[in-house]
Amino acid sequence: MFLYFKDGKEILSSIVSSQENIHHKYGGVVPEIASRMHVKAIDVIVNKAINKAKITIEKIDGVAVTRGPGLIGSLLVGFSFAKAFAWARKIPWVGVNHLEGHIYSVLLNNNPPKFPFISLLASGGHTNLYYVTSYNDFHILGQTRDDAAGESFDKVAKMLGMGYPGGAVIEKLAAKGDPCLIKFPRPLCNKNSKDSFDFSFSGLKSAVARYIQKNKNFINEQKADIAAGFQEAVLDILSLKLINAGKLKNCIDIAVTGGVAINSALAEKIKKNILNSKLKFHVPFKKLCGDNAAMIGARGYKLLEKGKLSKLKHDVFSRNRL
Repeated sequence: MFLYFKDGKEILSSIVSSQENIHHKYGGVVPEIASRMHVKAIDVIVNKAINKAKITIEKIDGVAVTRGPGLIGSLLVGFSFAKAFAWARKIPWVGVNHLEGHIYSVLLNNNPPKFPFISLLASGGHTNLYYVTSYNDFHILGQTRDDAAGESFDKVAKMLGMGYPGGAVIEKLAAKGDPCLIKFPRPLCNKNSKDSFDFSFSGLKSAVARYIQKNKNFINEQKADIAAGFQEAVLDILSLKLINAGKLKNCIDIAVTGGVAINSALAEKIKKNILNSKLKFHVPFKKLCGDNAAMIGARGYKLLEKGKLSKLKHDVFSRNRL
């Protein structure tokens, strides 16, 4: 939970309850466990957020909550709580699209991108490219046709026996390897697909799996190089699509949001590739790259401001609606 003040940009408190340590041993998120942990944590987190902000419940005059996409069980916990809280307090509330929240995360920067800008949303569940023309207009240019970028990091980390979550593990391991030693494919990045802003990572993931199977007797010696080669392929794909979209739409600002935005090698690659162009690169504060309530509040603030309120009959949704 978070609490906002004034114009929807000043964060009075932000409390994050992570379940990474719980799901680590399973190699991924277990939906039932995730929702049960949400039930256990929500009261405690809300009270911590209110206390940290040094305000009373009576001072809260609006509620924003994630509506989807995501795991239904976990979404229902927060959504039901927000509904009940707003109804009991007789204050307006709004359900927010999780993906819109990620786009908004970069708008909380001290020097945010100016409209219109290109936003690459790359996470464990989504890899989408948007042309953002205002606070309320998001035009999708491309999306993954199969796996998400973050998901491919998790899967390759598991193939290498490195555990979950895979993003940080692969980045750390890749820093010890040679990204040019093992060449993996860059799907949808050849001349025939130069005008496509869609993504595909399943073929890349399969190529890594085949390489590991073929060289299984030498994997321990090659782990760092495999990680480096895989990461380089993913970053090349993301960087190419983002920069091409920025040039096509004649934008000045481009941004990466979502959990993959934490990857420092991605930021370095993009900055290097735009050195001789007019493009300016933006990334959210590190604490706002992953899932967080602040970005939901930022989007919710604008929706409440426009009077786009939710009703008690509204429900959560699991699949992308943006």
